[in-house]
Order: sequence, then structure tokens, then C-alpha cells
Amino acid sequence: MSGFTLTYFPIRGRAEAIRLLLADQGASWTDDEVQMQDWAAGIRDLKKNAVFGQIPRFQDGDFVLYQSCTILRYLARKYGISGSNAQEIATIEMMNDGVEDLRLKYYLFLFLDKEPNKEKFLTDLATQLSYFERILSNNSNGSKFLVGDKISYADYNLLDTLQCNLDVAPSCLSAYPLLSGYVERLLKRPNIIEYLKTEGRKRRPIIPKK
Repeated sequence: MSGFTLTYFPIRGRAEAIRLLLADQGASWTDDEVQMQDWAAGIRDLKKNAVFGQIPRFQDGDFVLYQSCTILRYLARKYGISGSNAQEIATIEMMNDGVEDLRLKYYLFLFLDKEPNKEKFLTDLATQLSYFERILSNNSNGSKFLVGDKISYADYNLLDTLQCNLDVAPSCLSAYPLLSGYVERLLKRPNIIEYLKTEGRKRRPIIPKK
């Protein structure tokens, strides 16, 4: 056992890209699920002790980290998927920042704008997706990953973010064959296939149920 513990709500949310990375890299971890009402009530002092008052919280032995992208980068360095030189490291960081922009638009729509502004959301989404389609086309004609020949933490983050958007707009990738193929290809990685079969993944909604 690796001694990894991931503390988060019983949803996919900001922890799912971390789980995808861990699963694909063959790591074992414990999901420490916190009910939202317990978090709000200060049970176990989790909120009080969180560095920025939020989770996910990741523990590697006695070492504790917060902030989902920091956790992704930490694990990427552990598993050698953060880039092989300074330029590749910076390019992967840039890609992950772009993924975060895409994720932010999804969250703003879901929690603030909602249905009245869905048309604008879909227009903005198409623009963002076109960026990633072009990025893929510039790397082996879209047959590999965001950067180079090796998967990186940015790919797990993008995969999860694309799945979130597909949940809201199931046809959003129909005009982007490289992105569609990219999602299909990543979901066929053996360890990810096995992870997707787990009860934890199956029962966790993307966001809290109303």
C-alpha cells in the first residue's frame, strides 16, 4: 500500500482528476469521504485545519497537501509524468492552466448562470474546445497526448473536465474528432477501465445532487 489518502466529498468534483491519475498509474489509495453537512458543521476539524479552508486534502504518509492542481503536480513528479525537461514542464503547466480555464467556465455555468445562459455557455465552450482540438492536431496529428509522447497530469485533468462538459452537453465534442478520439483513447487505458468499474466511481455524481 502506498499510504495515500484522499479526503473529499462523496462526489467527483475537484478530486476526480487525482483519482484518474492514481488509478492509471497503478497506485493504491484510500478515499476518505466527508459528508457536506459534517464539513459545514466542523466535524473532525477538517475545515478548521485546511490550509485554505477547502478540500481535497491529500496525504502521503505524514505529508499533507491541499489544492487539487498542486496535488496533481506532486503526484506527476512522483510518477515521472510532469515533463522531462524545463520546456516540457512549462508546456504541460500551460496546458493545465488552459484546462482550468475550461473547468471554470463549466462551474460558472453550472452554479451561477444555469439554463437561461446555456446558449452563451455552449458558444464559449466551442471556442475553448477548438483550442484543444488545435493543440492535439499539432502533436502527432492528435494521436497522442496534450504534450509529447507521454501522458501527463494535464491529460487527466482535461479528461475529467471534458467528461463534465459532456454531462451537460452530450454532443459538445461532435465537431471535434481529435478530442472525441482523445477521450475514447484515454478511457480505454486498462487501469482506467478497471477504475471506471469500481463502486466508488459509479456512485459518485459529478457535482452534489440537489
